[in-house]
Amino acid sequence: MRPQPFKPEALNEGSPFVRDAVGKLVWHKVFNRTLYADTDRSEVVYHANYLRYFELGRTSLMRDIGYPYKEVEDSGYVYPIIDLGVSYHSPLYYDDPMWIYTRPAEISKVKVAFRYIIAHAETGKIVCTGFTQHCAMKVSGWPVAVDKKTVHLWETFPK
Repeated sequence: MRPQPFKPEALNEGSPFVRDAVGKLVWHKVFNRTLYADTDRSEVVYHANYLRYFELGRTSLMRDIGYPYKEVEDSGYVYPIIDLGVSYHSPLYYDDPMWIYTRPAEISKVKVAFRYIIAHAETGKIVCTGFTQHCAMKVSGWPVAVDKKTVHLWETFPK
């Protein structure tokens, strides 16, 4: 299955945010390069490592919009993953450069979700797409309502 077209265009020079010229949504971007340790015996990036790349995208987005995970946790909240999905479209190999695009997606009373697109940085070819869904919890382990600052960030993130 082919991914939807995606054509990121810079919002402002030096900004970590882009707008998809096709879907018109704003995405956060962060650069990464595959390590040798990320590859498997077939010399491609091992499938589970894309979840680490999603985490890099998610934590970079949260830091750049002013609410790093350290601050989230210091306020008494954690957001463990309760669901995820990945669609692989093209492999990455050792030392390949990539852009990880992330954006806040759905939000409900106790859950938040992120969407991801990983693209080869030189060719622009989409490597994979995916999502993660997280449950708001207090450090004690009980589900709670999403904290007000996160709700505000989801509501004000550019469409």
